[in-house]
Amino acid sequence: MSDLEIKHPVVSVHWLHENLNAENIIILDGTIDKGSSTIADQLPQSRYFDIKHKFSNTSDPFPNAFPSEAQFQTEARNLGINIDSVIVVYDDKGIYSSARVWWMFKAFGHTKVAVLNGGFPAWVKAGYPVEPMRPYSGPKGNFKAQFRPDTMVFFDAMKTISADRTARILDARSAARFNAEVAEPRKGLRSGHIPNAVSLPYTALMDEELLMDKEALEKRFNTIADKDDKLVFSCGSGITACILALGAEISGYKNCAVYDGSWTEWGTLVEA
Repeated sequence: MSDLEIKHPVVSVHWLHENLNAENIIILDGTIDKGSSTIADQLPQSRYFDIKHKFSNTSDPFPNAFPSEAQFQTEARNLGINIDSVIVVYDDKGIYSSARVWWMFKAFGHTKVAVLNGGFPAWVKAGYPVEPMRPYSGPKGNFKAQFRPDTMVFFDAMKTISADRTARILDARSAARFNAEVAEPRKGLRSGHIPNAVSLPYTALMDEELLMDKEALEKRFNTIADKDDKLVFSCGSGITACILALGAEISGYKNCAVYDGSWTEWGTLVEA
């Protein structure tokens, strides 16, 4: 089978099944903490993309912190990823941490990447085969990382954006967490939200484990922001914010970024 091209940020399980044997395809399992997942199996030929331990700055005090260009390039090469690789990423929940993996590749200049709509649950529901999880042991790749600063927002810039309202801040956490009606899951972290942020729970973009279609996504975003607005996405620790980024890209928004530290950082460093 000839090399693939990828033209959409989301692909179906049926598309992936038909293209499993493409020469340049790489399937990544982006499940958070695979060792603690109830799902031990993987899609055929998958390689585990370890967000927390390999693709995060583990010296940072906050979880899932964005890695350096050098770290990302090294770890991607260790997974056999090449410059011309077409990457499809999934997770065990449907669409959850897979969107973070998609966004990280885009942030490091690789656009030939898509999220598997419905992830592992949709694959199994379609009756497609799985295999036992095993570590990747093939040759290293020649992946080249080139960080795009416009894709990520860090603490100092976020303070300016919040104060000056230079972008629309969309929070992917539940409305109850956003409105401080329930405690944060991280012990000791205060409740609330970033000033001038708007609540858009990532679950509002989902139909069970599947991402909504383009028309439905556009309706969600069009009630909150204009197409020429700059959008910055936040959540608890930078994971589900990327689901909003995925929905926004499909909806035609071009000027988007993810706040890496998200509420865990903001709620820790900024007093109420």
